Order: sequence, then structure tokens, then C-alpha cells
Amino acid sequence: MDLAGGRITIRQALQRVDGRLQLTPVKTDGSNTTLPLPSPLVPILREHQRIQGEHRFAAGDEWRDSGLVFTTAVGGPIEPRNVNRMFARLCEQAGLPRLRVHDLRHSCATLLFTMGVDAATVQRILRHSSISMTINTYTEVIEQVQRDAVNELKPLFGDSHDESAGYAE
Repeated sequence: MDLAGGRITIRQALQRVDGRLQLTPVKTDGSNTTLPLPSPLVPILREHQRIQGEHRFAAGDEWRDSGLVFTTAVGGPIEPRNVNRMFARLCEQAGLPRLRVHDLRHSCATLLFTMGVDAATVQRILRHSSISMTINTYTEVIEQVQRDAVNELKPLFGDSHDESAGYAE
């Protein structure tokens, strides 16, 4: 993680292999990437690094330098099931329906598309292997964004059009 440059590098994946958590290479060459961080996230991650440094100091010789951004108090990978349980509690406290952590990926893509970000950029951020995968996965979102965009042209047509007529297919 390069907080001065505002970016994070993805090099590994955490997977359960034969019942044990292991760091493995990412699935594709395209998954091994560096991504920009949203600028409001940088100070939060700086504070996280500071706290992690305290954990490292407290753990002493027990500390495992895994190179991970988020770790246990001794530097190891966090059990994914614990992350899922914590996320479920946060959703419940916020009054949200039960979501999976992975659903945040879909939310991110949807927000990017509704903000007008092009499909190729969304593909790179999500690290999809192809743009067709991104487009096929988010077809409904893309179509709605396109409909909203062309509806911005309504003022050019004045008041003479009949809104009750609907859209021609």
C-alpha cells in the first residue's frame, strides 16, 4: 500500500486450501494490479497503519509480517468468516438488509456507472478479465444510465411531446 501515492497493489488472494487459509497468487495477470484509493480513505488507512504498528509492537516476536493491509493482532490473515459475521452485524445495526461483503463490489460498479464512468474504467477497477464480462454483468445498470442520459435531452423538445406515450421499442 502506497498511501503517499494514494494507491494499493493487489498481488495475492486469500483462499482456503485443504481447510487452511493460504495466500495464493491472484487468478489472472490482470488481477495483479495497482488501484487508486479514494482520497478520503487515505487518512483512515494511515490511522489503521498506526494502530497496526501498535499491534506489531505488542506482539513482539509473535508478529507475522504477512504484507497484508488488514491482519489479526499478530499479523496473520483475518478469518473470512469473521469478516462476514462482523459485516452482518454492521448491516443489522444500520437497519440494512443482510448483504454479503461481495455485494459491495456490485454496489461500487453500480455507483461508478451511475456517475458516468465508462465501462473500460469500471472493468479495470473491478479487475474483470474482459470488458464483455463487465458489460454483461451490469447490462441493466448501463441501460438505465443510458436512458437517464438521453432523458436529459427532454428540454430540447419543448412541451409539445406526449409523456404518456411511453417509449417505442
